[in-house]
Amino acid sequence: MTLPIVSIIAGLLLLVYSADRFVLGSSATARHFGMPPLLIGMVVVGFGTSVPEMLVSLMAALDGTPGIALGNAYGSNITNIGLILGATAVLGPIMVSSQVLRKELPILIGVTLMTGVILWDGSLTRTDAAMLLVVFAVLVGWSIYQGMRSSKDAFGEEMEQQVEEQGLSFKAGLFWTLLGLALLIVSSRMLVWGAVQVAVSLGLSELVIGLTIVAIGTSLPELASSLAAARRGEHDIALGNVVGSNLFNTLAVVGIAGVVSPMQVDPAALSRDLLVMGGFTVALFVMGYPVHRAGRINRLEGSALLVAYLAYSAWLALSASLPA
Repeated sequence: MTLPIVSIIAGLLLLVYSADRFVLGSSATARHFGMPPLLIGMVVVGFGTSVPEMLVSLMAALDGTPGIALGNAYGSNITNIGLILGATAVLGPIMVSSQVLRKELPILIGVTLMTGVILWDGSLTRTDAAMLLVVFAVLVGWSIYQGMRSSKDAFGEEMEQQVEEQGLSFKAGLFWTLLGLALLIVSSRMLVWGAVQVAVSLGLSELVIGLTIVAIGTSLPELASSLAAARRGEHDIALGNVVGSNLFNTLAVVGIAGVVSPMQVDPAALSRDLLVMGGFTVALFVMGYPVHRAGRINRLEGSALLVAYLAYSAWLALSASLPA
């Protein structure tokens, strides 16, 4: 089992590096084409940080391992909120100033609820998957509209500062975009192959492997990006990374995997993981959507998210250790 473990570790390291290069290059390239900073943050960066999940789930679907594809998407959503946002808030409270992000939080709630309804019959058909992709396309169109219409927004201002600090030329941006994408494909292939081999060797379900090793690995770009943004005081970017990534994962990642390979959904994914993902999403909405107070995720709330994530991870470990 040495080679599969080496493949997982190497795949994860290459995945993190290539995702960072891809986001850096694509953001710079989009800026040179005159794309507004808010739109870069909502579409380009959101897409870029979710490319690892997309490619890993696509590879898993092509390999006939739907558990990894679904577990990767939903596990990444849980990891994004519980681990990444929790850790970021513990390091420093996250202020929510962006009006656009406040609009996206209710949408994320609705998308999560819609996913539960679609999967409740225990299957993801091509029609179901196509429906997810249609909703995704509508949301991308809405994001473009918002990005073009909103001249001033905290998220856009933070994104503009970040892109200007990078200072990449058009050629350099295009180079890193293409190279990052190529390396993402290679690293995704390595990660999926290694994960499948480990699952077979240890007798673990594909779903558990997708929810743990694969989900954490594909969420590392979001972790690095959110922590870096929080250190710079760019709170809306830190939150925007998570909200945008979860929308992409729920709709595009699952939709692409389902179109390629319709799948039966593991009952545990419905009774455990989908409910946990919904619970984390509701918690994020309550914390990040201000009603009678300033929008803020404080250290106590961040600690609660982390504890809940660790409890969920322990639940997964216990489930994996029990005889089938």
